[in-house]
Parts: sequence; structure tokens; C-alpha cells
Amino acid sequence: MIETSAFAGVVTVALGMVLTPGPNMIYLVSRSITQGRRAGVISLGGVALGFMIYLLAANLGLSVIFIAVPELYVALKLAGAAYLAHLAWNALKPGGVDVFSPQDVPHDSPRKLFTMGLMTNLLNPKIAIMYISLIPQFVDLDAGHVLFQGFVLGAAQIVVSVGVNLAIVLAAGTIAVFLARRPTWLTVQRYAMGTVLLALALSLAIDTSTPAAAG
Repeated sequence: MIETSAFAGVVTVALGMVLTPGPNMIYLVSRSITQGRRAGVISLGGVALGFMIYLLAANLGLSVIFIAVPELYVALKLAGAAYLAHLAWNALKPGGVDVFSPQDVPHDSPRKLFTMGLMTNLLNPKIAIMYISLIPQFVDLDAGHVLFQGFVLGAAQIVVSVGVNLAIVLAAGTIAVFLARRPTWLTVQRYAMGTVLLALALSLAIDTSTPAAAG
């Protein structure tokens, strides 16, 4: 049985990462603003497929590795903490990227939009690290059914990420105009997300629990 705290942890990590400007958000916003909401939604379909591919690959491998080598948990946890700290720095450092002022991009066919969304996600190191070293820490080895836990927690991440990205895609044009008139709001968003990510990184770094006690 997956505990509520595990779900809360995955949702918090997913929210912190999806709201931090990265390749996926920049691509989706660019498409939505320059080619319309439909193009953004099609591109998001490719991104969602990328999440599913990572979920399948990570869980089928990690469910075996974690049972055979539980010490690997510590290394993965520290890698996850380091990457969260990196994302926090990118959000908090001066001159952060304004994702809602993207460069213009050419109009593409629905097939190319979907493929580009998929490749943007598959080539995004933030997503790879999330599945390899962040989500697995919420799996409780003592509870058994490691593979099932991994899929359920990963599905929660996908729902959060796709839901937030869909909202951003549908509102990209409106948000871009709003922030262009109120740049201070963008700064507030960056600092808020950076603070959340930094807190998560510190929490992971100082956590001394073992793989069997985690989750």
C-alpha cells in the first residue's frame, strides 16, 4: 500500500519541476504563442508519451536493481538532491530565463509537432533524473510490490505534469501579455519555485534513512 506521504512527496517534486522553466515548457509555450493552442496541445501529446516511455523503462529496471543493490538508493538520492539544487540555482540566480518571451519558431505539421514534443521530453535530462533518482526514493521496499508502487507514483507525476502543462498551453498567450505588463510577477514565481526546489534538495541531502525505511 502506498502511503499518503509518498504521494505528497511525488506531487511536490512534480510541481516544483514542471513549474521551473525548462526545455518542455519553453517548447510548449513557444508553440502555443506562435502557432496556437491546438499546436501546443499536439506538442503536449508528444511530451506525455515521453513521460510514459521513461516511466516504463525506469520502473522495469529499477525494481530489479533496488532489490539487488539497495545501497544504490543513497547514490541516487544524492544525485537527485544535487540536481534539484541545480534547478533551484537556475531559478534563483539573477537574469533567469523568461519562458513567456520565447523566440519565434516556424509553423510545423501536427505529426512534426508531436514528434518534436516527444523528442524534447526524451532528451530532457531533468525528466531522466526525476525518474531515475527522485521518484524511486518514495518507493517503500518493505511494503512489497515495488514495480506497482513505481508505476502508480510515476502515473501521479504524469498527471501533475501534463495537467500543469496543459493549463500553461491553454493560457500561454494571456500569461505572456500579463507578465509583459507586470514583470515583477515573473520574478516572484521564479523565487517561489526556486525556494521550494532548494528546500527539497536540502531535505534529500540530509536524509539518512535507508532504502527499506524510505517512502
